[in-house]
Amino acid sequence: MLCAAIDHRPKPKAAQKMPSISTNSTIAYYDRQYNARASVQDPLAYMTRYTQESQAAFALSGAVRNQRYSPRATDVLDIYLPATRTAKAQAAPVFIFIHGGYWKALRKDDSAFMAPALTQQGAIVVVPDYDLAPAVTLDHIVEQMRQAYAWVVRNIAIYGGDACNICVCGSSAGGHLAAMLLARGWQQDYDLPVQAVPRSVLTLSGLFDLQPLLTTHINDWMQLDDAAAIRNSPRFLLPDASTHGQCQLRASCGEFESHEFKRQSREYLAAWQARCLPGQWVEAPATNHFDLPLQLADPQSAIHQTALQLMGLDQSSSSMRAA
Repeated sequence: MLCAAIDHRPKPKAAQKMPSISTNSTIAYYDRQYNARASVQDPLAYMTRYTQESQAAFALSGAVRNQRYSPRATDVLDIYLPATRTAKAQAAPVFIFIHGGYWKALRKDDSAFMAPALTQQGAIVVVPDYDLAPAVTLDHIVEQMRQAYAWVVRNIAIYGGDACNICVCGSSAGGHLAAMLLARGWQQDYDLPVQAVPRSVLTLSGLFDLQPLLTTHINDWMQLDDAAAIRNSPRFLLPDASTHGQCQLRASCGEFESHEFKRQSREYLAAWQARCLPGQWVEAPATNHFDLPLQLADPQSAIHQTALQLMGLDQSSSSMRAA
């Protein structure tokens, strides 16, 4: 199949499968569709699980907490190293997890629940913090995540990590931030070569076109205008195969999520594939917006297994290396 050229201009509203109803009803539709907390019975129970299940990571022998990734005091990340490594061991793949919370909630301390399971398989897990809206703009948060990624590329070898085998994963708003690391052309502003892109990205319920959020309650704290929404929409910043031809994208969304969350991920993946970039959909049966990221800690789940596969740590990859 020939790869089509992508029009990076924002799609006209009629192309976004919006209901053919009045403006007020359309606004209400989007407000419901993007109200993730209303999609489950008790969202705070899931967030409590994030926090509680992250406690085990803090006790890992290889935990390195609060490493600065820029001169700003709040720009810190945690690193979780595999427990058993030898001096002759190969450099370990790196898994960067960017938390969600609609850019205004959660912290890295709530977001390390996958570290015990992934470090046990040989990965280094990195969980960065970022400042939260409305105290800062989305431009600021995107800049922080690019600084964090640049720090990892430059420094992870000190911890035994492979800067050429980085998998970036993000959930919800974190999926948006992970995809902003795939945007074209930002590396030069951080003194990185243009080839310094992740080997893989796994997005969970990500947001890739921010225009529909402009009239929702989310914009009460994000304060995005049209220009900010477009320049921070990964859907309109897609790279091409000259720099990202080997970067694997995996997209997923909870089975019980809203139409809009599913549409966002499906359309971003389709646009990625249309540029001759490698990507696949990952089914996540019987999951919702909040328990989907918890699947990263479950060795039996497709999400956990996909993360291992992307880093070359699944059984088939291990068998190939042994052969």
